[in-house]
Amino acid sequence: MRKQRKYPIFWLVLLALICTTTIFSSLLAPFEPNVMDMNQIYQAPNAIHLLGTDQLGRDVLSRLLVGGKVTLLIATVSVVLSSIIGIIYGGISGYFGGVIDAVMMRILEACLTIPSLVIVLALQAIMQGSVWRMAMIMGITGWFVTARIVRSEFIRLKEQEFVQMAKMFHTPLWKILFGHLLRNCIPALFVVTIFNFAGAIFTEVSLSFLGIGVPPATPSWGTMLYTAQNDLLVGAWWMGLFPGLLIFITILCVQVIGGTFKQGGSRSHV
Repeated sequence: MRKQRKYPIFWLVLLALICTTTIFSSLLAPFEPNVMDMNQIYQAPNAIHLLGTDQLGRDVLSRLLVGGKVTLLIATVSVVLSSIIGIIYGGISGYFGGVIDAVMMRILEACLTIPSLVIVLALQAIMQGSVWRMAMIMGITGWFVTARIVRSEFIRLKEQEFVQMAKMFHTPLWKILFGHLLRNCIPALFVVTIFNFAGAIFTEVSLSFLGIGVPPATPSWGTMLYTAQNDLLVGAWWMGLFPGLLIFITILCVQVIGGTFKQGGSRSHV
C-alpha cells in the first residue's frame, strides 16, 4: 500500500509569506526605502523603525522588503530563462541521440567542469549593469544541470510504448516532444527548478556582496549585506543580521521543499 506523500506545509507557508510580503512591498513598507533622514542615522531597532535604520537614516525593514523583491525577481527571471534553454538543449540531445547527442554532451560536460558561479563572476565583472542584465547573465549560465536532467528523462521516455505507438501512428514531432515526453518530465523538472531557484538567490547575494552584482543604488538582499560590512565596524549589528537571517530562511525553505519533493519522486519510482 502506497504511503501518502507528506508535504512540507510549514515551509511552503513560510516561503509563500516571504514571497507575498516582497511582492507587495510597496504597500507594506512602512517608509520609503530610499528616503534619507540624517537625524535617524544608525538607529537600533525600536518602536518606530522595527529593524532600525542604516547609515543614511533609511528604514531597514522597508529596504529589506523592497530588496527582497529585487532578489527574488532576479532569481525567478534567471531560472525561467535557464529552464527554457536547458529544456531545448537537453530535449534535442536526448531525443535525437547518436552523433548529435555525443557532440552536445561533450559541450555540456566541458561547461560543467567550470563552476557556474565562476562564469557568472567573469561575465558580470565585464558587463556590470542593470538588474535585468544580471538576471540574463545568470540565466544563460545556469542551464547545464537542467539540460542533463531533461536529456536523461527523454532517453528513458522515448523507448516507452506510448511514445513508440505515437511514432507508429505518425504523430507530429512537436506533439511527441511536448505532449508525451516533456509532459512526463515535469516532476523531475519541478525539483531541479526548485534547487536552481535557491542557487540563483545565493548567486545574486554572492555577486552583490562582492560589489559586482546589483547596482549599489538598488536595494537587494545582497547589496544590504555588502554595505553591512562597514556598518558592523560602528556597532550597527542589525544591518547584517536581518538581511542574512532572511536570506538563510528563504534558501532553507526552498531547499527543504525541493528535498521533500525529490524524496517523494524517488519513492514513486521504486
